[in-house]
Amino acid sequence: MTGRERFQRYMRYQPVDRAPNIEVGAWTQTVDRWRGEGMPPGTGLEESIITFNGNEFFGLDPQMDLDLRIAPLPGFEPEILEEDERVIVSRSDWGVVTRTLKDGSSMGEYLAFPVRGRQDFEAMRRRYDPASPGRYPSGWPEFVRTAQAAHCPVWGPGIGSIGFFSMLRSWMGTENACTIFYDDAPLAHEMCEFIADFTVALLAPALREVRLDYFLWWEDFSFKTGPLISPATFREFLLPRYRRCNEALRAADTEVIFLDTDGNPTVLLPLLLEAGVNGTYPIECAAGMDPLVLRREFGRDLLMWGGVDKRVLARGEADIRAELLRKLPPLLEDGGYLPQLDHLAPPDIPYRNWLYYLDCKRRLLEGDTKL
Repeated sequence: MTGRERFQRYMRYQPVDRAPNIEVGAWTQTVDRWRGEGMPPGTGLEESIITFNGNEFFGLDPQMDLDLRIAPLPGFEPEILEEDERVIVSRSDWGVVTRTLKDGSSMGEYLAFPVRGRQDFEAMRRRYDPASPGRYPSGWPEFVRTAQAAHCPVWGPGIGSIGFFSMLRSWMGTENACTIFYDDAPLAHEMCEFIADFTVALLAPALREVRLDYFLWWEDFSFKTGPLISPATFREFLLPRYRRCNEALRAADTEVIFLDTDGNPTVLLPLLLEAGVNGTYPIECAAGMDPLVLRREFGRDLLMWGGVDKRVLARGEADIRAELLRKLPPLLEDGGYLPQLDHLAPPDIPYRNWLYYLDCKRRLLEGDTKL
């Protein structure tokens, strides 16, 4: 059974030889720690902290992504505005001004965004021609041939994905993205409709030539106790646009459609299902999310991915075994669930615990519950 056949069957709750094995990766500081604790060169983490598309050294299944370019084209001119020995203030090619630590030890602080109102949006939309050169990877015909013959899952649009709230946040910042629905509802509708138009047009050439095994929306519109937008706001502004895009995906035989958001989006899950999204990721445990609870509540209507508490890996082998044995066997037996840490592995995880976790998970994926 190829990885692609395995993924397709497993996400349809059909029998497979084992469940797919996917992980998202580790923070830069984590990789530095693991090197100091004996991780050898050649693991692949030297080139990228992301293992989403597979990692042979750690036994993770390969995937292929379209990696379409969602950014504004042409981009803004990158510029360093301030700099000292620790901190750099810069404008990115997205037009966002951030203050970041040079050692990469934390997320940056956002200082300014390119869209403040309608005039700025009109200027921004001119940077979002779906047919702009550079939207698709170079060597597209070769990619199509490879994807059509691939033995691994093919997904899109790529890491850094696209969403409605996430795009508004990228343009306006989190606060303005939350308030625009109330402060200027007509503009919010117009922007969401434009994002839907852009998404459908951007994907159309790819969907004519490549079958996607799954699509991943990226939103990150939830925090620890709930989403940043209300169900009523989601229903009015986002749901009809999601439905239109998801219908285009399903017309091209893409049946598995995940949405990526940290935090706790539970109150929005019924609306996401109504909109045609049938999978949630990464099921963040620190926000009270539990894949066993979700399966009891939503049954097989909701595909799941993630839900292994990354904090447990910092504790020890007994806690790792307990976490995996509580969650994985019943869900793996049922299907439609991809076990994975609920975010990048943080730097409090020892390398030996990471390896132990991967070994235990591999054995469970293969049906061995005697850990």
